[in-house]
Amino acid sequence: MIYKVLYQELPNEVPVRERTKSMYVEAESERSVREKLANSGINIEFIQVLDEDHLNYEQQSEDFKVENV
Repeated sequence: MIYKVLYQELPNEVPVRERTKSMYVEAESERSVREKLANSGINIEFIQVLDEDHLNYEQQSEDFKVENV
């Protein structure tokens, strides 16, 4: 499954929409995503599983890239 992770680059930063970034991670579960990113030094705001329609929409973006963590 592909997950969209919304995050802040600084772990102590208060979430602000204008500074929120996203990445896409392939994993078996949300817990697995959190474990993979535990030592990355980011502040995870939200993790969303992408269904087929949402994934197709996200893939149209030129910024779409599945991370290998």
